[in-house]
Amino acid sequence: MTEPTIYEISVAGRRGANLPDSDVPALRLPAGLARADLPLPELSEMDVVRHFLRLSQMNYSVDKGMYPLGSCTMKYNPKVNEDMARLPGFALSHPLQDSEFSQGALALMYQLQEWLKEIGGFAGITLQPAAGAHGELTGVLIMRAYHLARGDTKRNKILIPDSAHGTNPASSSMAGLEVVEIPSDAHGNIDLEAFRRVCDETTVGLMLTNPNTLGLFEEHVLEVAKAVHDCGGLLYGDGANLNALLGVVRPGDLGFDVMHYNLHKTFSTPHGGGGPGSGPVGVAAHLVDFLPGPLVGIVEDGEGDEPPLYGFITPAKSIGRMRAFQGNFGVLVRAYTYIRMLGASGLRAVADHAVLNANYLRVRLNKAYHVPHDRICMHEFVAEGQWKDAPGVRALDVAKRLMDYGFHPPTNYFPLIVHEALMIEPTETESKDTLDAFADALLRIAEEAKTQPELLTQAPHNAPVGRLDEVKAAKELVLCCRPVEMKRA
Repeated sequence: MTEPTIYEISVAGRRGANLPDSDVPALRLPAGLARADLPLPELSEMDVVRHFLRLSQMNYSVDKGMYPLGSCTMKYNPKVNEDMARLPGFALSHPLQDSEFSQGALALMYQLQEWLKEIGGFAGITLQPAAGAHGELTGVLIMRAYHLARGDTKRNKILIPDSAHGTNPASSSMAGLEVVEIPSDAHGNIDLEAFRRVCDETTVGLMLTNPNTLGLFEEHVLEVAKAVHDCGGLLYGDGANLNALLGVVRPGDLGFDVMHYNLHKTFSTPHGGGGPGSGPVGVAAHLVDFLPGPLVGIVEDGEGDEPPLYGFITPAKSIGRMRAFQGNFGVLVRAYTYIRMLGASGLRAVADHAVLNANYLRVRLNKAYHVPHDRICMHEFVAEGQWKDAPGVRALDVAKRLMDYGFHPPTNYFPLIVHEALMIEPTETESKDTLDAFADALLRIAEEAKTQPELLTQAPHNAPVGRLDEVKAAKELVLCCRPVEMKRA
């Protein structure tokens, strides 16, 4: 049944509010701007409430169901995080007030810096970057500044594996560097020989996503770190997949010089739809002086039971400010709360269960879906959504049909090195019952692809709207409700 539009339930003369006559002179728009014939709907308050409530119930969210978006870590967000972020002392604190009146906020940020240093194995942290890609740009600028400060001006290229996140080359290009792509080998690792051939005195560094976008841990990471350091470069870690490593291994101990953290992924802030995000960057000791400033530091030690005085410190060779104020503060509060609630053992359990859940699904599905690199994965894995005996079915059709079973589709067509990719990340927050229901749905869809392919190619059948044109939906947006010309897909 098609839901009526807000115009279809409009009744002439119906009103949702009765306002008193204005006791100030009326503001009149210039004649050329006023439209007397604007066809606005006329509705009661109850009509409006019910209309928007129906729309809200069509939305899908992590609170409503599983969100297996590979590379995104769409885990459940504990509501205590929201409670803490909404405390008046945090939510109403103005970023321009003097530091002496912001000691609570600064203490939280300082402690978060210290925890992230310990989790990642780094000597310094900046909380400024607003998201992961912003953290990448910050890290690449730090790497470039480090080489230039040593008079090493010939380094102008960044090496990036083909299994990296797509933002890596974009961030490097924004920093004015040349991007050189490195292929993967048959086991899903970086091709060491290809890497060694291009790592030379012009290399700024290597950007390595580990685990990579295939969901695989780089088996030769120590060799890779040594090789890039031997040619004078630095090793950058894309920390978007840190959810698989918490409490198990510290990237800094593996030889990474720089890494960004995605607080909105690993450390449980709701995201999607454009934000909010946070991408702190950790660096090894030799790069601390290049961090963007200011950083939160202790400017005066406390005496006795008195707490220390917190303030702002600018590193000696800072690349400068990367963002107004100190980043997305509400996200920092949520991450602080998440880490404090879980503690060291809880963070380790996050990684253990994220890896267990992904491997459970991989094994349940690998006979029905081809997994190109079918070895023990980390927090996610990539399968192919196409079969030789169902040639008309694509990964997109699998994703659309999955909606009919009540599940949000996984990431489609990424990474690009897997044909018809379905990138599945269940996260640690889903129960075995949910994983089994998800796997059962995908197994039924694999069978339908061969026996009733039209169920997939014409899906979804039960969603509020049918299948949209993939090109027009992105280019011919419907941004408002129109009475006559608005048509249902």
